[in-house]
Amino acid sequence: MTNFLETDQGRKIAYHKTGGEGPTVVFLGGLKSDMEGTKAIHLEAFCKARGQSFLRFDYSGHGESSEKFTDGCIGDWHEDTVAAVTALTAGPLIVVGSSMGGWQALLLARAMPERLVGLVGIAAAPDFTEDGYWAGFTDMQKEQMETQGYVELPSDYMEPYIITKRMIEDGRTRLVLRDDLNLPFPVRLLQGTADTAVSTETAVRLLDHAQSPDMRLQLVKDADHRFSDDTCLGLIEAAVAEITDLANA
Repeated sequence: MTNFLETDQGRKIAYHKTGGEGPTVVFLGGLKSDMEGTKAIHLEAFCKARGQSFLRFDYSGHGESSEKFTDGCIGDWHEDTVAAVTALTAGPLIVVGSSMGGWQALLLARAMPERLVGLVGIAAAPDFTEDGYWAGFTDMQKEQMETQGYVELPSDYMEPYIITKRMIEDGRTRLVLRDDLNLPFPVRLLQGTADTAVSTETAVRLLDHAQSPDMRLQLVKDADHRFSDDTCLGLIEAAVAEITDLANA
């Protein structure tokens, strides 16, 4: 059964939490995805079988949570993440972020580094509003953004994305690849070479930029952005299990 958390901002966040030993694994989904996705459900079952606590939730404007997607931005979803983690978990965390959730995981690490004992990025997409969307916009799209306040972009996986001016402008205040990014815990980055949404160059840029005592990038030939076949799911499991063992050593 889905539970709901009301945040200080008045948003209702839908979540599922399963109990167990720590560190708690928190799954952060991608843009316009929800907590019913293959990776989230699979990881929940994996943690439950291991007796490890697990949290998945929907950002506002996503899934079963309140608000409209087009009203949200990176900062709002960061607030949702902080609210969910603060209210629903205790003790050490392993954060698993997929695509935009990878950016959210890095923002969470910056906000509460003392809570995290590990991070797993799956096709992590830090700074994508600036380096992906804005950098790729034509002059006409940039003008459209100014005049009508949004741009419509096609998606390989669902209906078109509505990218708002607010999302772009807020994203500029949340960038993590311009300043020092200290991740004082093990980090595992997983990336498919056939990913058309997040490039391997993005993964390498993050690897080069961040400071971590134990950071590794694993490239999977021909894996796409979903990163959800049996092989990829096994790699996610292995990364979570390895970081858990390191945290508990």
